[in-house]
Order: sequence, then structure tokens, then C-alpha cells
Amino acid sequence: MPQVSFEVAGRPYTVGCRAGEEPHLRALADRLNSLSSAADRASGGLGPERTLLYIALMLADQLSDMEHAPSTGVPAPLLDRLAERLEAIASALEEEPASA
Repeated sequence: MPQVSFEVAGRPYTVGCRAGEEPHLRALADRLNSLSSAADRASGGLGPERTLLYIALMLADQLSDMEHAPSTGVPAPLLDRLAERLEAIASALEEEPASA
């Protein structure tokens, strides 16, 4: 199983994925990182776990906005798959031991 290493909110992670999904996983990590500065400020600098929580809340808020917005033609099953993938990534990030 391929593994992808990246940083989110200044913490290193290595996550396994299916072959060929490495670029997609890196793109998702980049998206998480794009929210990390704002999330860190919102969390008051109370640590990386709190920052990750705020990143998750920001993404959930974006998803909620999309769900309540007028239909854009994006099929609901696609949105459900996206939510499942985000939850899987969040779980993998939570399970990764902190590096010393």
C-alpha cells in the first residue's frame, strides 16, 4: 500500500492510500493546510489537535453551505462520497502518533 507524507498545521503525517491516489491525497492535504493559519488563530494557539478541530469545522461549514445552496447539479452521492473521504482522512490524522 502506498504511503503519502505531508504536514498539516505544522505536524507531519504519513497516511496509506490506494495506488494512484497519492496526488489526490496530497491535494487534500494542501487544502487542509490552506485553512491551517485561520484555524490556528481561531483556536487561540491551543495546540495542533485544536487547530485540526477548527479545520474540520471550517470544512464542515463549507459542506453545509454547499448542501443548503441552490442546486449546482452536483449529485448527492458525490457529496456523500466526499464527506466519507474527509471523515476517513480526519480519522487517519487523529490516529497518527505525534512525532517528537
